[in-house]
Amino acid sequence: MTQVARYSDPTLQIIFSITLVAVLGVSSITPAFPSVVRELGISTHSIGLLVTVFTLPGVFLTPIFGVLADRYGRKKILVPALFVFAVAGTWCFWVHDFALLLLLRFVQGIGAAPLGSLNHTVIGDIYSGRERTRALGYNASVLSMGTAAYPSIGGALALLGWNYPFLLHLVGIPVALLVWRSLRNPEPPRTDQTLTDYLKTTARLVFDRRVLALFTSSTFTFILLYGPYLTFVPLWLAQRFAISSLWIGLIVSSTSIASGLTATQVGRLSARFGERKLVRTSYLLFAVSLGSIPLVPGLEYVLLSTSCFGAAMGINTPTVPGLLTALAPHGNRGAFMSLNGMVLRLGQTLGPLLMGGVLIVGGMTGVFWGGVVLALRAVVLLRLFLVD
Repeated sequence: MTQVARYSDPTLQIIFSITLVAVLGVSSITPAFPSVVRELGISTHSIGLLVTVFTLPGVFLTPIFGVLADRYGRKKILVPALFVFAVAGTWCFWVHDFALLLLLRFVQGIGAAPLGSLNHTVIGDIYSGRERTRALGYNASVLSMGTAAYPSIGGALALLGWNYPFLLHLVGIPVALLVWRSLRNPEPPRTDQTLTDYLKTTARLVFDRRVLALFTSSTFTFILLYGPYLTFVPLWLAQRFAISSLWIGLIVSSTSIASGLTATQVGRLSARFGERKLVRTSYLLFAVSLGSIPLVPGLEYVLLSTSCFGAAMGINTPTVPGLLTALAPHGNRGAFMSLNGMVLRLGQTLGPLLMGGVLIVGGMTGVFWGGVVLALRAVVLLRLFLVD
């Protein structure tokens, strides 16, 4: 019998805690970026490196962690990863040299690499069908609660000093202990399948055009989120309206509120319209949001654009993993979802770099219009290769 997804499910709540740690590493510190630029004396173009070096390890290591999770179990990867994330991230508080700060962020990124994919993997192990989509929607709503709260908390802490938001990363230690002691999940069955046969099976599943289209869309989503949005919206707000890091955090948080509210309805929306149409719709909303930001006449109108971006994320983040987990068998799901985590990290890494280049050529307005073009390309790609 299919397990019913409920917020009150203790196992699902532990997965929620992993999700909240997975999104802590970036959203909690971006409101402090203007302060980091000022206090450490670095250029505006360099600030994106704090995101890039954090996400870069995931590009290479996430698939390896996925294979290990399939072969040896999910918890044996999750627990050490959470400890590394917490220790390296908290250590950043005491560092005032930008080069050393980047090194610690890189190490923290190693710990973060498997978190955002194995949480989806465990959900896929436990739930199936519409209950899986509902559980992923709940998880996305919790993710949005975190990304709503973290910028506000990080922005408030940054009023004490640019480095205070890094203290939040200490929460990874109690979460690691909780996963070790209390997570009840079906681990992959022991098998006599050789590693070579396992990798061949996984490769055959991955090189399906539907899977490749979804992987590409994941890359686009996180280029949009970590490039135009999380890296440059805070800087644009500070330049355009001269507001504090606290207000920047509150405005960025409005995105996550809209995302969380939308994500709770994804199960119902997917039953009515289908997941494929929902994914395409999310990219149209991304385009509308980013295209409207440089055109807003006043600060109060920014909330309309950020809420639109949040609605797009609320639709996109549960439906793409839902479609992918449905295409992957249990014994290969860890590697499968970790490959999605890899391309997701690729998007996170490329976002600040690509849009930093666009900033040099086309200014801040060019960054947002570059995001519009990318979102519309995703609509065309999914229409061609992910048919209804």
